[in-house]
Amino acid sequence: MNKPISLALLVGGVILIVYGVNASNSNASGFSRFFTGDPTDKTMWLLIGGAVAIIAGAAGLIRGIKTP
Repeated sequence: MNKPISLALLVGGVILIVYGVNASNSNASGFSRFFTGDPTDKTMWLLIGGAVAIIAGAAGLIRGIKTP
């Protein structure tokens, strides 16, 4: 992976995590947690997708570092 793609994944992952945290604080997620004990599926996918994107972006950046 080259550096711009890795950076884009890293930034996109952070954005997804932020949206996931905001979705977890929404009324819909609150009702879902009240009745089922779990947040909504949308919240979970945003958080999981953000975490995967951050890991992939960070791995791409670390792999791209060349040591002399």
